[in-house]
Amino acid sequence: MPEIEIRKTAEEPGAASLTVTVPADDVRAAEERATRTYQSRARLPGFRKGKVPPAVIRKHFADGIRQAALEDVVRASWKKAVEQEALKPIAEPHVHNLKWEAGAPVTFEFHVELRPELKLGRISGFKLKRTVPRITTDQVDAQLHALREQKAPWVPVTGEKPRLKDLVSVTLATIVEGNPGEPQRHEFVLGEGRAIPDVEERVMTLTPGETVDATVRFPDDFPEEAKRGQTRSIHMTLHEVKRQELPALDEAFAREVGDFESLDALRGAIRADLEQEAGRDADARVRTDLLEQLTAANQVVAPRPLVERALTVYAQAYGIPEERFGEFAAELRPVAEAQVRRDLILDALVEQHGLKASETDIDARIQELAAKRSVPAGELYAQLEKSKRLRDLERGLTEEKVFQFLLSQSTVEEG
Repeated sequence: MPEIEIRKTAEEPGAASLTVTVPADDVRAAEERATRTYQSRARLPGFRKGKVPPAVIRKHFADGIRQAALEDVVRASWKKAVEQEALKPIAEPHVHNLKWEAGAPVTFEFHVELRPELKLGRISGFKLKRTVPRITTDQVDAQLHALREQKAPWVPVTGEKPRLKDLVSVTLATIVEGNPGEPQRHEFVLGEGRAIPDVEERVMTLTPGETVDATVRFPDDFPEEAKRGQTRSIHMTLHEVKRQELPALDEAFAREVGDFESLDALRGAIRADLEQEAGRDADARVRTDLLEQLTAANQVVAPRPLVERALTVYAQAYGIPEERFGEFAAELRPVAEAQVRRDLILDALVEQHGLKASETDIDARIQELAAKRSVPAGELYAQLEKSKRLRDLERGLTEEKVFQFLLSQSTVEEG
């Protein structure tokens, strides 16, 4: 009995193409399996569930049976292709040039992206410097001021023109042929960029209750492309101005912010947080430097298919329309190539040195996160699995192990 025939027809770094021929007997067997599945589930008038004749099932569910059979033979073919050709795919294959006629073999092509085999050279002996900047009193004061702004109530201002950081309430109406249209009410904080600059400038010339007619221009970088550089005549009324009243910087404020015993205790907590953040930033810079040195020491070529894949992912993340993809890809290609090189090197290290995060590692991290969030570990695991973030957690843990492995073989100077 003939078997599924798979033949590699093209190969380049990062990709391969394979032709597949599935014998007619295998196709018929897949169709029969699909028919039995539909038969066990189908409910048709005049028949008990599971008792509908196969011929009737094939007539009523022809398209579904055909699709299920096709998925069956593609799945079986892909499994054989991976084993036969010792493939290391990074994603599911693309199926092209499908041909299927009744009673004949099914033929198609697999186009698949592959992880190329790498032989790494230097992976140790890198010299790195970890610098943690000293936290200044000015930085602590700035954070304190930001906390005061968060707690500051908005207090109405009368008889004064608004200024930057004031909350204003205005109505705006577009003037068409000398007549204002329907007024629209808006509230925004001056200086935050929620209104176009010309509107903000005119608002700051008014006192509450005043009205003015003005011509304003949309900036050249306005999000709505059709309005860029356009002018409008508007009828504007300033109704209300509110200004934040900062709370006193005293012991009562410290207790309100976080139940601190004193203002000094609050300052100490802010300084500790800033120092911790500075330490994380320093660690990130060390990792970036380490990756750059590692990539430079191992001249890995970024395979074209993997670069194209990365560019497609970038374009989807940024919402780039299809007509702009070419321009976008040309600009981001160096970034994609660098990312592919780094990923290939890290993946090779994981495989060659057994650094993949284990189930024990994943369970321990979920237990840690669950304890911080005060939720059961099983519930958090289910949430991560449902939102498809479990793989991201595993990848993050694996990268941590890779960096610990690399850092243990490098010299990190503190300074």
